[in-house]
Amino acid sequence: MATKNDDFAPFPVKDQLPGVEFCVSSSPNWPEGIVLGFQHYIVMLGATVIIPSILVPLMGGGDVEKAEVINTVLFVSGINTLLQSLFGSRLPVVIGASYAYVIPALYITFSYRFTYYLHPHLRFEETMRAIQGALIIASICHMIMGFFGLWRILVRFLTPLSAAPLVILTGVGLVAFAFPQLARCIEVGLPALIILIILSQYLPHLFKCKRSICEQFAVLFTIAIVWAYAEILTAAGAYDKRPDNTQLSCRTDRSGLISASPWVKIPYPLQWGRPSFHGSDAFAMMAATYVAIVETTGSFIAASRFGSATHIPPSVLSRGIGWQGIGVLLDGLFGTATGSTALVENTGLLGLTKVGSRRVVQISAGFMIFFSIFGKFGAVLASIPLPIFAAVYCVLFAYVASAGLGLLQFCNLNSFRTKFILGFSIFIGLSVAQYFTEYLFISGRGPVHTRTSAHFCWTVLIAMDMPR
Repeated sequence: MATKNDDFAPFPVKDQLPGVEFCVSSSPNWPEGIVLGFQHYIVMLGATVIIPSILVPLMGGGDVEKAEVINTVLFVSGINTLLQSLFGSRLPVVIGASYAYVIPALYITFSYRFTYYLHPHLRFEETMRAIQGALIIASICHMIMGFFGLWRILVRFLTPLSAAPLVILTGVGLVAFAFPQLARCIEVGLPALIILIILSQYLPHLFKCKRSICEQFAVLFTIAIVWAYAEILTAAGAYDKRPDNTQLSCRTDRSGLISASPWVKIPYPLQWGRPSFHGSDAFAMMAATYVAIVETTGSFIAASRFGSATHIPPSVLSRGIGWQGIGVLLDGLFGTATGSTALVENTGLLGLTKVGSRRVVQISAGFMIFFSIFGKFGAVLASIPLPIFAAVYCVLFAYVASAGLGLLQFCNLNSFRTKFILGFSIFIGLSVAQYFTEYLFISGRGPVHTRTSAHFCWTVLIAMDMPR
């Protein structure tokens, strides 16, 4: 019987993602690779600037300390990215600052033992040393999970059906850092989102070229255009009489990084002094470590799909987690105020550009190290308004979630048990997180009362809103 044209027909299953321009082991030419690597560097700047901007002022630091912490995060991220791509999972992932460690860092920051320090800089250094000690202890658990094969034992049970919700939630779980932050300056963020979609999705099909420059460098073009637009609005005085929160989000001259950054400075271990160790701090940071492990595993799986790699063996995932533990150890030694993870936004960039080359990510690590040493140059780029990054995240996080949806081609979607596992895991993953958020907002504390001060709980809520 002839099949009608409007009948549904399944697409063939592809073990490796087709349409990828450069896979994990292949590389573009050097000029193209350098520009693509610089694009990865620009994308990772968002988390690199946001997290120190939240933590450092609460720790007692000013613009100088914030600039030093940002440069330290960049320097260590470059080293960790090189280690991960050369010895760890060897996937094209960028290792950078993780949001999972923000709440434990805030818990340490508001510890009562730091209230006795009246001088802000002294309080900043003592708080940083406590966070360093907690990160060093947490990194040991991280390395044990990876190098001793404990994570390999767990991920052996990670089938496509269980991996799909993991990767989907890895992308969807970061929605708070996308459009809600874009809306803080809608006149800058919304044009950035529209321009990015036009450049990456419509122009390549309009010109019908096999390899589109607009598609591969859409993020760079978008940021350059909208950043120039924001500079014009700032210079024209569009925000002079606006509220302070709007000015912090929209203006291009309010970050304070350019004047505070040194021209040349190399971050070094123990630059803030000898780490201090406290049991409660270490336990709080270890909890964040397991969150980062799960998030990194989701990014690894998505990166392997976008890099047109075959299924990742459990041993490779476990080795990558072990080397990420070394990265957290370096975070603790250098003093970054947060731990490391495989950045979800850079994983999504692999899907947007269709370039999953390991060399491109290694080139981006070179940019991180260079701009962390020559701080004035890096501070210029770090002053890009946050809503522009948020607009980019709206697309890149969606790509990671779509990588999880792509794993469903290996599942029997006609099975009711499959439907239950898939729907229930995604629904509960979103619903439980919403419960904790609403409970904290309404009552000022979590469901389990740990006698933590209300000031700390409300600070967590403010940090989740991410003021610049």
